[in-house]
Amino acid sequence: MVWIPEGSFQMGSDHHYPEEAPAHRVEVSGYWIDRAPVTNAQFLRFVKASGHRTMAELPADPAAYPDALPELLAASSIVFVPPVRAVALDDHYSWWQYTPGADWRHPEGPGSSIKGRDRHPVVHISHSDALAYAAWAGKQLPSEAEWERAARGGLEAAEFSWGDELHPAGRMLANTFQGDFPHHNTLLDGWERTSPIASYPANGYGLVDMIGNVWEWTDDWYRDHSSHIQSNKAAGSCCSGPNPRGGSRQDSIDSSSQHGMLPRKVVKGGSFLCAPSYCRRYRPAARMAQGIDTSTCHLGFRCIVRGNDS
Repeated sequence: MVWIPEGSFQMGSDHHYPEEAPAHRVEVSGYWIDRAPVTNAQFLRFVKASGHRTMAELPADPAAYPDALPELLAASSIVFVPPVRAVALDDHYSWWQYTPGADWRHPEGPGSSIKGRDRHPVVHISHSDALAYAAWAGKQLPSEAEWERAARGGLEAAEFSWGDELHPAGRMLANTFQGDFPHHNTLLDGWERTSPIASYPANGYGLVDMIGNVWEWTDDWYRDHSSHIQSNKAAGSCCSGPNPRGGSRQDSIDSSSQHGMLPRKVVKGGSFLCAPSYCRRYRPAARMAQGIDTSTCHLGFRCIVRGNDS
């Protein structure tokens, strides 16, 4: 793990997606954070020790999804399947498939495996799976502010973890998507899906894969930055801190335009599917809302330990 010292930083961005705004200053206490996302090898040790079965390995509870077709309740997860030709980018069902038998041991579905991928980030992990691993390891999941401060690597308001150019001097500094998303990946970075941890340079704090490779869970319920800042102002705080947290479970539901959506947590960092033509979320400020019952082939996590630096 790497120690991130107490300090303040500018969180969010006013120049990209609306959910990142407004940029605002926050204060965060010191904490330890995993140098890299949790890998398949690490998760396997946890499973062997605890007997844990991930959400993707279990059939869904019919009571939780009363309107679902029976075949959709089978143990499943969401897998990226590139279409054979260009498709409309407003229809994500063109490349995402709900795949029975897909789970952390079978990242692309039945017939796939993690053989040879010990050092790749574990994927198909739901929020409850990440919490279970963290508890077993004596750790926690980071807040959004803790995660973003670590991802910035000490750079104030830079667009990326390494500066303001995506590919400085043509160098690939994260596992993202090159080419025409979603049907044609030119693989300029050498990877079609996940890459082994530390395949790219560390940021200023010595952390790897904070950008790209896999999205990472935080433990904050999703809500708009603006509502969070207003609540702090009402409480008389000049900043969103110290140690700001997301909203409540109900806030995460209320922030959705889709009635009845399950509560959502914030995920950070982007993944191997982020492309300039579609998803510019390979930046520390970027954020998305992810349903707590959801797992995908590009979603993993890392842990923190709050406390002193001794």
